[in-house]
Amino acid sequence: METVESTKIQYTAKDFKSDQYVRWCPGCGDYAVLSSLQKVMADLGIAPHETAVISGIGCSSRLPYYTSSYGFHTIHGRGGAIATGVKVANPRLTVWQITGDGDCLAIGGNHFIHSVRRNVDLNVLLFNNQIYGLTKGQYSPTTKKGFVTKSSPFGTVERPFRPAELTIGARGTFFGRLLDVDLKNAQTTMLAAAKHKGTSVVECLVNCVIFNDGAHGWLAEKEFRSDRTIFLEHNKPMIFGKENNKGLVLDGFNLKVVTIGENGVTEKDILIHDAACEDTTLHMKLSLMEGPEMPVALGIIRDVADETYDEAVEAQILEVQAKSKVKTFDDLIATCEQWEM
Repeated sequence: METVESTKIQYTAKDFKSDQYVRWCPGCGDYAVLSSLQKVMADLGIAPHETAVISGIGCSSRLPYYTSSYGFHTIHGRGGAIATGVKVANPRLTVWQITGDGDCLAIGGNHFIHSVRRNVDLNVLLFNNQIYGLTKGQYSPTTKKGFVTKSSPFGTVERPFRPAELTIGARGTFFGRLLDVDLKNAQTTMLAAAKHKGTSVVECLVNCVIFNDGAHGWLAEKEFRSDRTIFLEHNKPMIFGKENNKGLVLDGFNLKVVTIGENGVTEKDILIHDAACEDTTLHMKLSLMEGPEMPVALGIIRDVADETYDEAVEAQILEVQAKSKVKTFDDLIATCEQWEM
């Protein structure tokens, strides 16, 4: 007799590719994220008809057309609200929200922080190219201060949002980060996000070749990437570098880069990453590291277990139903005020 496990369908990335022509500029970082996502969907083993991809407006928000699953291309900034409704209405669906730094953090900022606060079981991929690409090059909420764009010809005077701060500040339970050209680690990070129960936010550092080419170029250069980034994994020492001999330690209240083998530093001195720690202090410090002094953190920075919004809503409904005397529509009618004519 065949077991359920032996009859389980094995999916491939091709099963999650639609027949639509992908309409992004040649060389756009969004292609790499799409490819990684389709592979992760296959690895999860969840059927296309049990998957929904929701987006707002922007270059990244075209992605639902390119996956063979349920999808909804909503209006600007409202992807989070629609994705929440989809998940609460049908908790059995795996829901991916695709959004950009403008769509998510400008007009959609309020929806974003509240879906994070509620801990709705969504997988949010936040494409961050630090520019409005679809509308041809205006500065976005993550554009670096002083950057010259079509809407800031003398340089923007605004300080940018940092997605990690918003996520962790809104009591987020999962925050990860990936680099478009680092496909292997991108897939590892997305897979962890998908398996997390609650709102998982993955900041995807993507390149816009037309309006902000090289925004993450300092990190993307393959020759120097291992020295300029650190891939974090739970319960593993925070070691990085081309020679795998650099690590992070605490220096008072701050993080510091040291070299193993110099000044008496050994591997035992290097911090062990605890992604599951409820306290946000170290997660915030790790997520806000910037070069050239510090490596930029990629991978799973925060992954904390907590009750999800959709589970709480479902449990509340069942509890109320169990106590209610109203079991049928006729019961409901019987509770209403009635007259005999």
